Parts: sequence; structure tokens; C-alpha cells
Amino acid sequence: MLTKTYASAVHGIEAQTITVEVNAGGNIAAGKQFYYLVGLPDNAVKEGFQRIEASIKNIGYKLPRIKLVVNLAPADIKKEGSAYDLPIAMGILASTGQLVQSLDEKTLFIGELALDGELRPIKGALPIAIQSMKEGFRRILLPRQNASEAAIVKDIDIIPLDNLKQAIQYMEGVLDIVPLKTDTRTIFEVNKNKYSVDFNDVKGQENIKRALELAAAGGHNVILIGPPGAGKTMLARRLPTILPPLNMYESLETTKIHSVAGLLGVETSLVTERPYRSPHHTISDVALVGGGSNPNPGEISLAHNGVLFLDELPEFKRQVLEVMRQPMEERKVTISRAKISVDYPASFMLIASMNPCPCGFYNHPEKECVCAPGAVKKYLSKISGPLLDRIDLHVEVTPVSYDELSDIHYKSECSEVIAQRVVRARNIQDKRFKDINGIFYNAQMSSKMVKDFCQLNPAGLNILKTAMTRLQLSARAYDRILKVARTAADLEDSEDIKTQHLAEAIQYRNLDREGWAG
Repeated sequence: MLTKTYASAVHGIEAQTITVEVNAGGNIAAGKQFYYLVGLPDNAVKEGFQRIEASIKNIGYKLPRIKLVVNLAPADIKKEGSAYDLPIAMGILASTGQLVQSLDEKTLFIGELALDGELRPIKGALPIAIQSMKEGFRRILLPRQNASEAAIVKDIDIIPLDNLKQAIQYMEGVLDIVPLKTDTRTIFEVNKNKYSVDFNDVKGQENIKRALELAAAGGHNVILIGPPGAGKTMLARRLPTILPPLNMYESLETTKIHSVAGLLGVETSLVTERPYRSPHHTISDVALVGGGSNPNPGEISLAHNGVLFLDELPEFKRQVLEVMRQPMEERKVTISRAKISVDYPASFMLIASMNPCPCGFYNHPEKECVCAPGAVKKYLSKISGPLLDRIDLHVEVTPVSYDELSDIHYKSECSEVIAQRVVRARNIQDKRFKDINGIFYNAQMSSKMVKDFCQLNPAGLNILKTAMTRLQLSARAYDRILKVARTAADLEDSEDIKTQHLAEAIQYRNLDREGWAG
């Protein structure tokens, strides 16, 4: 007897429906196996039969010793993971006549089986639900832990299950399970921007806060340079609190990535805060950009629509840093293998921190640097020019004085107030780039757009010429200065770039100054 059930395969952050065909019947040759799984399954799918057999028997059903052929179609797509356990088990039960009702063609099954028939969560429930809805499926039967995530999608019934027996009883009409409904808008509004940190925790460092406000307003990448304990990491952790709130589209896109990576918590349905990823400097290039034999999203994709913080930047392997260059420009990463190529979004703000030298005290106002001659230049040379070229703001962080730290009356601006200014500046940029596809904020401008939107008056041109000459700034600093100056003007709601905006942008190019490192 031939039966069909439906499952789904995830590639990148998109899903594709898989037809699970089960044929039961036929003679078994002496000494031959009775179960055949075809359709390009990987080892996790092949091993699933042991789980399926045990779970079927442990809930009181039988697995007759007749020839069983399971085909996962289309057969030219590799099938990976354990999510095929439930659809295969349901197909076997139907094809061996143990289900009272025939399986509905508009029902999709996903889930991993335990040996006792319990269902365990799988990765990628959200993209699977989105694709199933597009293809006209009426319902999805899946583990209860994945139900909240999948219920974000409207116009399809999400049936949460605890075990295989519930799936059987539901399909036979014996058990009535109410589809899970989620009020996505309410969840989004209630939970968005609930951060445990705030800029009002930071004493002093007003110039650094201003630099991070500029970065947030224009989507600029930042590098913080300062001695140990100056507050670089603390400031970086607070950057997401002043970024514009995620909109619904960004939230869904970010949730899809985290769903595929298996990072959504149990009963979690929606990512409502901008991601903040801070990988250790021992990370590999594959872990950073994504990949592996079965491609998975890396840290730059998990930071999509949020912040990627690289602490102690020179300590990262040079190869690891260099593989970021293309994704930073294209805002996506393509993982190519012999038989598959997947794209992951990677639109993130990079914020990096570093000591100015190996000992950490070069240019310190009180402590003396003990590094050998040339050590500072050698230390900074670990970061390549092309990577620095993609960082708009170079900010020196100096230690906070004792008087500022001990001042109990000191009041710092909170993140909410700063974020309001950032949102106003982003709204200006939305209007500016509304007719340009793929450009959303100033940091994304091309050289041609810089000429169109960052025009200077004669006084501004003179200041920029003087800065380039006297400070011996490199050529790569030219466009970056204009982009940051444009953002400074947007923060003041100024249509023109004024001299004070340009002067502020110039001071954020420390690493471009000849002789900065001695």
C-alpha cells in the first residue's frame, strides 16, 4: 500500500516542501533488510528508523516485517536532520493499515521522535510554517516546543503535540486539539526593546557616547581604542539600546535566522530586540561567517539587524577578519559547496575594541607605555587596511577620572532620549533614500551618492583640505568623513553639512593620521 505524507527541508533561511512516500508490501529476500530509505538522506535521517521503530512499538502499535520503501522527494535535494521522524512514522502507520483515516494531503508533519514516542523540537519551524502557508497547507503537526514560533504565521493551523500517539489520535479524529493562535503584534509591542542595560549607567565618557550616537544614527561601523578598564566593552554593550526598534519585517527575518540556527528558546516566538553577538577572539572563520559540511549561519548572520562586537580586535586571526570584508560590503554571505549554495543575510553594525599597544598604555594620560620601539605599529598592523577602510569612526577611549566615578550627583542621559534623536535622524535618511533600492542609511552610500548628498560649501571644502594636508589623513578617510558629517547634520535636522559637522567627523579618523602610532 502506498501513502504520502509531507515534511519540509530548510536550506539557508528558506524551506522547501518534501513529499514522504511510503510503500509497504512485497517479499523480503532471505538475509536482506526489510526497510529501505531513499531520496538522498544524510546519516541523521537514516538513523531515524531506529527511533521510529522503537517509538511505534512503545506506544502499542506494530512494525510488520514486510518490505518498506521510503522515498523523500525530490530525490536530488539532500535531506538533513531529525525532523523527518514524525512524517515517516505516520506514513509507515498509514501504509501498513494501522491508521483508521487516510492522511490529509494538506497536512504537514515535522518533529523528532524519542524512543518512547515523545516529540522533541527541531530547527527552522518558522521558515517551514511560512513556506507551508504559501503552498496552501491547512495545518502543521509539530512538537509543542516549536508551536509558538510557528504560530507567528497566520492562515495555517498550528497543532502542538507532545508525542506520536497524539498525532495518530488527532488524525483519526479521536483527539481534538485546538490550533495555537499567537497575537504577533501584541508580543512584538510588549517585548520590544526590553534591555537590561542603559547609557545612564555610564559615568563620564560623553565624547564616546556622542560617537556611538553618530554610529547608531548613520549605521556606521566603529572601533574603540583605549587602555584596559577604560569602559570599551561596557559602552559597546549599550549600543543596541539606542538603535531604532526592530520593525515587524526585521523581527521576522531575524527570527528566521535564529530559528534555523536552533537558538530560539523553548516557547519563544519572536525576536523583538536587536541582536548583540560578541564572539571570542579564538573563533574560526567558518564559525564567524557560516558554513560547515551542512551550512549553518555564522555569527555575522546571527548579528543581522543588530550589532557584532569584536573585543580585542588584533587578537583575532587575520584570516578570520579578512573573510568579513565581502559580507560587510554586500550585507549578505554566500556559502557555496559542491552540491549546494545558500545565502544568509548579514546586515550588521560592527563595533570593535582594542588596546593601543601590547601593554595597553600607549597615549595613556598617567601610565607609561613599556612596549619596545616599533611594537605599537606592529600591533596595529595586525588589522589590515581594507578592513579599517570599512570602519567609519575611530574613537580614542580615555579612562574615567576618580572624581567622575565618585560623583553621586552625576546624571547621564538615558538610552531612551538618545534613541529618540537616532530615530529622527534615521527618518530623515529614509526619505533621502526612498527611491534607491537597498540603501537605508548613510553608511551604505556609494561614492556617487556621497557626491550627490554630501556637498560642501567653500568653507567646508577649505576645512577638509586643511585636515587632509595638516593631519596627513589617508585618501580612504575622505568619503568616510563626508558620510559621518552627513549623519551629524541629520542629527541636527540640517539640510546642509556645516563646518562644525565636518570638524566633528574629522576628529574620528585617528588611525588614518600619519604618525599616530609613533
